[in-house]
Amino acid sequence: MRNHSIIVQKYGGVCLETPAKIRSVARSLADLHGRGHRVVAIVSAMGKTTDQLIQMAYQVSPAPNRRELDMLLTTGERISMSLMSMALADLGVPAISFTGSQAGVMTDDSHSSARILDVRPIRVREELDRGRVVVLAGFQGVNPATREITTLGRGGSDTTAVAMAAALKAERCEIIKEVDGICSADPRIVPDAKSLRQVDFASLSEMCFWGAKVLHFRSIELAQSQDVPLVIKQWGGVEHSTQVVKEGAGMENGKALAVNSIARIEHVEIDSRDLSHGFEKFAQHLKQNSLSWPQLLDSGFAAGKTSMTVACDSEWLDALSRTLEQSQDLRKPREASSSVSLTCFGAVSPELPLTALQVLAHHGIVPDKYVMSPNSVSLFVPVENREAAVKALHSLVQQT
Repeated sequence: MRNHSIIVQKYGGVCLETPAKIRSVARSLADLHGRGHRVVAIVSAMGKTTDQLIQMAYQVSPAPNRRELDMLLTTGERISMSLMSMALADLGVPAISFTGSQAGVMTDDSHSSARILDVRPIRVREELDRGRVVVLAGFQGVNPATREITTLGRGGSDTTAVAMAAALKAERCEIIKEVDGICSADPRIVPDAKSLRQVDFASLSEMCFWGAKVLHFRSIELAQSQDVPLVIKQWGGVEHSTQVVKEGAGMENGKALAVNSIARIEHVEIDSRDLSHGFEKFAQHLKQNSLSWPQLLDSGFAAGKTSMTVACDSEWLDALSRTLEQSQDLRKPREASSSVSLTCFGAVSPELPLTALQVLAHHGIVPDKYVMSPNSVSLFVPVENREAAVKALHSLVQQT
């Protein structure tokens, strides 16, 4: 008797970077399908394809049109979905691939950073009912009013997977990564970082906002609001997984859970009357230069100048820097910096900011700013001190 539960799996680019890896993932999907599940696979672009496409665009144009950039970038996921469907068919598994628009992913009209407004998975349901594995291109959708193709920004395939799982009322959404679930720090920087087998939504959202590469923070917020069961699994290691839970039962408030960082943060200064005027001028500058809104980390106004601290992918930051060189009213007042963040179980303890500053001072690292949020303390440090700061603050992570 068939199990009719729907399982949505999302595979990252590293899991798909070669034809051999695609065939390996196809065998895993075939096994899941063979055990009676209805399977939806969300795929990212192969390996570094998206990075290569972005680099190509900026080689052609210093300020590529955002509409055309979306048209270019969506090809990466289309390659993956087509190859995956071919690999499944070769295994005797009925499969069909869909783009985001074919799958019913409806977005607003913001090119390069669109938000999902609705998911209408009519064709997806029809094909699942026919017994097919459905392979979807992540990271993309369509604006129903303009019929223009859009992309969801970096990490958008995670958001696609969660949104589709919510629309299909899936049994669970599994994010398949090349790393061991979620760790207390980037294991490439801290080799003895420990794996976290259970994390609550609030903590995970903070971790990802402040630089953890495991998931895009927008997908976590969506999973929480839509009550989607979310699991992060290591490819090839079923026993290695992290369950995301609504609340961290039995956790002590204030204990450090993980340390993460954003490698490059840029600072922008804008001549303005007040903060609102500064934001308006920044928005106008972005629009004129075909740049999407970045991740805004901090802002303020003093002495006729609005200051903004922003993060985004390196190509976007490079493009912003080039446009600022041509601007009269906007400039880079200083070199880039990095952020290092401690995320805690529950609320941050009152003494944690001082403790973190003392630990960094002991290692000769002097931050110039810290930002508090309910679950995190984030300190801005020189770029060259980032990895040393991550290692130093990891000493504060609660050992269990």
